[in-house]
Amino acid sequence: MKKIGIYPGTFDPITTGHIDLVTRSLKIVDKLIIAASNDHAKDYLFSSDERVSIINNSLFKDLKFNRNRIKIISFNPLTTTLCVKNNASIIFRGLRAVSDFEYE
Repeated sequence: MKKIGIYPGTFDPITTGHIDLVTRSLKIVDKLIIAASNDHAKDYLFSSDERVSIINNSLFKDLKFNRNRIKIISFNPLTTTLCVKNNASIIFRGLRAVSDFEYE
């Protein structure tokens, strides 16, 4: 049985910290779904389609990650709904500061 993980976030834009977490996540799961939030209540620097495109270019074109192990999508439902829909058993989150711990 494949172990599937979800990495939700805004990725507005993707950073080296995000890429580091992707790299470490792939050591734990067989398939990683990178889910760029499309919450219409938030203001983003880039549109959802632009963020998905930037992530694709960064990971596959520039860094040569394995396309068979990573899926990049935009999403609007709850993260838990996304996990159930994709049979994911792990959620990956990066934390930058103490306030991130309080928020999460």
